[in-house]
Amino acid sequence: MNSEAFGAALRRLAPGLLLAAALLLLFRDTATAMVTIWLRSDTFAHAILVPPIALWLVWRRRALLATLQPRPAPWLVLPMAAVCVLWLLGELASVNAATQLALVSLLVLSVPAIFGLAVARAVTFPLIFLFFSVPIGEFMVPTMMEWTADFTVAAVQMSGVPVYREGLQFVIPSGNWSVVEACSGVRYLIASLMVGTLFAYLNYRSPARRAVFMLASLLVPILANWFRAYLIVMLGHLSGNKLAAGVDHIIYGWVFFGIVIGIMFLIGARWSEPEEPVPAAAAGVGGQSSAGPVAAAASSATAWAVGGAIVLMLAATQAVFWRLDNADEAAAPQLALPAAPGGWSATGAPFTDWVPAYKSMSAVATQSYAAAGSPVGVWVGYYRNQNYERKLVSSANLLAEQTLGAPWAKVGEGQRRVPMTAGELQVRTADMRGTASPVNLSAPRLRVWQTYWVGGRLVTSDARAKVHLAIDRLLGRGDVSAVVFFYTPVLSDSNPELADATLGRFVAAAMPPLQAALVAASSRR
Repeated sequence: MNSEAFGAALRRLAPGLLLAAALLLLFRDTATAMVTIWLRSDTFAHAILVPPIALWLVWRRRALLATLQPRPAPWLVLPMAAVCVLWLLGELASVNAATQLALVSLLVLSVPAIFGLAVARAVTFPLIFLFFSVPIGEFMVPTMMEWTADFTVAAVQMSGVPVYREGLQFVIPSGNWSVVEACSGVRYLIASLMVGTLFAYLNYRSPARRAVFMLASLLVPILANWFRAYLIVMLGHLSGNKLAAGVDHIIYGWVFFGIVIGIMFLIGARWSEPEEPVPAAAAGVGGQSSAGPVAAAASSATAWAVGGAIVLMLAATQAVFWRLDNADEAAAPQLALPAAPGGWSATGAPFTDWVPAYKSMSAVATQSYAAAGSPVGVWVGYYRNQNYERKLVSSANLLAEQTLGAPWAKVGEGQRRVPMTAGELQVRTADMRGTASPVNLSAPRLRVWQTYWVGGRLVTSDARAKVHLAIDRLLGRGDVSAVVFFYTPVLSDSNPELADATLGRFVAAAMPPLQAALVAASSRR
């Protein structure tokens, strides 16, 4: 490429490059959060390769791109404005997935907005591939842990080994096993889907073959993870727990995953198709390069105008967030639980050592109560001035730590509707068991109810809680909220319904004064 051609190419690229730089500068906190997750998380470490791979994929199309005359699409400013609203709501609710999806969407939409739809079509796959850089997918961990436990227990039983299971923990004659977060297979699934999608694009031309291989990239790691978990349990069992009983089973898992994916690629390569011929860089291709200097100058002026309008919109979005974020109150909350709600008397010492594994609350209040010999505990985590390190709804907030050796484990969950004086209250339910002796049915057990209090509303859904938080902050109401747990012992010789009945009586009496206490805490400045 001579200096004249290089200069012409640089002039064509300048509006888009400057827009990308402005976007990353204005949304640098979101971009930095993405990179931080790539560097610290084993699940998303592969995402650091996505941007350079996408750039390389665009470079492979340079001969075709050289034949296309940029034709900006100003109307794409409207969907970009909608994405800015998504980013704003995600930032107000401290939802990483929403803000990071919005950032990548803005980068992707900038291409057709500045260079036109024909240019965007030529690099459709690299643009779509950029979405693999968004660290999203941890919401699948609980479900995939359940699936892994279901398959492993069933396979072990079919192998003739007796199994006793509660929740994600199970016992076989040779020892105790637990499906923890690292066993879910999510990291295998996400990495396989990314690499499989890239393999399909580079090796196949047929949409059907690409779709089939991408589906295989989705299903194979799930099945492989199930089989891996079964093999690890059986290997530990047959070796007297000398093999695969410690951290080495994680290493075995990655080796097994690498072998399975390698076999999948070897099989997929048998049906590879020849690469598409690259069109010659000749005038008239696509019907655009024949445009004269006047049309090219007009196109360039439009690109600069569209880019300027987008930058102003991005800056306005940041200004709105800054104003809403700095309007939140900073006073430390004081939360006092009711002393004797409806005849229930506060007791001095707690009756259990269980506490939820919640993080970074603005205030915590806990109290044990009793009536007619039935103990009930209340634990309230209060949140205000939330951010990414301190927020009500987070994948890091759990009923119990999902690690080996954790003192408590969740062994059941569900939902329940509780009759109240005014309407009814929907709560999440969970059964907790002390893990000191998994085979001992008399180990301490708890029945737990959970609900959220968000700006005066009682909600159960994580998604609804996030939406209410975002809307409240958008309307200038702040983000005061709390998670509330009610819990009572479940005796080994009693029906669990008795525990629900005890909690139902307590909640009917305690919820009104508890809500009043939360309102009082939120009104203090």
